[in-house]
Amino acid sequence: MGSAEVSFKLADHPKLPKGKVVAQIVLDGWGEANPDQFNCIHVAQTPTMDSLKQGAPEKWRLVRAHGKAVGLPTEDDMGNSEVGHNALGAGRIFAQGAKLVDIALASGKIFDGEGFQYIKESFKDGTLHLIGLLSDGGVHSRIDQVQLLLKGASERGAKRIRLHILTDGRDVLDGSSVGFVETIENDLAQLRANGVDAQIASGGGRMYVTMDRYENDWGVVKRGWDAQVLGEAPYKFKSALEAVKTLRAEPKANDQYLPPFVIVDDSGKAVGPVLDGDAVVTFNFRADRMTMLAKALEYDDFKDFDRVRFPKIRYAGMLQYDGELKLPNKYLVSPPEIDRTSGEYLVHNGVRTFACSETVKFGHVTFFWNGNRSGYFKEDMEEYVEIPSDSGITFNAQPLMKALEIGEKARDAILSGKFDQVRVNIPNSDMVGHTGDIEATVVACKAADQAVKMIIDAIEQVGGIYLVTADHGNAEDMVKRNKKGEPLLDKNGNIQILTSHTLQPVPVAIGGPGLAPGVRFRSDVPEGGLANVAATMMNLHGFVAPDDYETTLIEVV
Repeated sequence: MGSAEVSFKLADHPKLPKGKVVAQIVLDGWGEANPDQFNCIHVAQTPTMDSLKQGAPEKWRLVRAHGKAVGLPTEDDMGNSEVGHNALGAGRIFAQGAKLVDIALASGKIFDGEGFQYIKESFKDGTLHLIGLLSDGGVHSRIDQVQLLLKGASERGAKRIRLHILTDGRDVLDGSSVGFVETIENDLAQLRANGVDAQIASGGGRMYVTMDRYENDWGVVKRGWDAQVLGEAPYKFKSALEAVKTLRAEPKANDQYLPPFVIVDDSGKAVGPVLDGDAVVTFNFRADRMTMLAKALEYDDFKDFDRVRFPKIRYAGMLQYDGELKLPNKYLVSPPEIDRTSGEYLVHNGVRTFACSETVKFGHVTFFWNGNRSGYFKEDMEEYVEIPSDSGITFNAQPLMKALEIGEKARDAILSGKFDQVRVNIPNSDMVGHTGDIEATVVACKAADQAVKMIIDAIEQVGGIYLVTADHGNAEDMVKRNKKGEPLLDKNGNIQILTSHTLQPVPVAIGGPGLAPGVRFRSDVPEGGLANVAATMMNLHGFVAPDDYETTLIEVV
């Protein structure tokens, strides 16, 4: 490797030996909150995680997984799996998603960049289409950014704008879609008063329309394509407000799963299909649930569903959603440049690496972990295994998901003797937590705990070390609360279920027979966050982290 080999050389740790197998287990959506009946982690039978917490206090602690600790703008910004795994892998804090977009919008730089200049070429004769999640959840998008984008585009020559909205109910309260539609309709009315032909053209619920991820169910994207691009959907309305109110009135309806609809004019014709010469912007800043639509909008040789019509458009993402695939090719805001990740350092220092999860989180222990980079750093030193996720069902229907299969793969990798690091993501507490089904989430947490036991048992057999952590909270608090912390009720007196991530800290636990005597968590890093875990892992492998990494959480006494 020449000079690259030298630049990635890590110093040996003076007090920690090399050569032990280290398992790094990420429990997705596993935060720490007060115990009550809405804390599914507390309610579930989780003897393995309980034993880690109740064992040696110097080997269990909490770290921050939201807000500035993971590069987000404020302490009110809940963490998510992408930024969490970026931080876990990179060992440093990079300005992320929403923050990057906020900076670009505040400075106006977004409108001077190559991406905006590219779509602007369509403003004279074509329509500008904005597609994305309409809410203030701050996980995938934010309505205030959409408002600034609408304002900036109209001031810079966009004469015809169509908005294709996806209702949320996952990162925000179910039912809040009505308020968001009212807000954006007021903005569009103001634009119309100023001579811009601006209106909502289509919509649908995020989990049923457009926002699938990891190629789990292309039917979701096709439903969105039909409504947004072709102007065809099973439901037609004169206004988006009427659409959302009517569809929400159906039995068992919720924002996440609203069926696709199109807005039509007085003659019944769709007001905003995507046509040749138009510009399209997908305004979500988070990548995972925009990548599939990006492929459909950009790839000539696309075969995952019949697009019927493939308009010649100028397309840009809010951000580039996949740096390795260069997808999309044009984007409004440049991504954080995450270099020198812990995974890259470790393989260049002889640490043979195995990474595994099921489809819904596989990209997190590979792509996001490696600094938004696909593929291997050194193919002969790494093996990544993806277990196909269940498709065609909601995750609460099968809350075990693939936890035990992930546990088995990790166990086999540890016992094989072929790897020095085995890292996994166990998705259950997050994916089932997002459904709002408390009973199923309890089952999911139990399954995740069983998978952890399987991996720790294997570590015990080979004399290795484990580090168990999480990327953000979710399952530990499944109810919306008032300022006193009491559960909020809806107008019918029912508990308001929380389906989003939380602002809670997450655990980090270390142990195993290979852990050197005297290793404990330091007491002088009280504000530690996920980015501190990378230096900690390097120590457990017997190395000292680079100087610019966030400090390690452990010391040897």
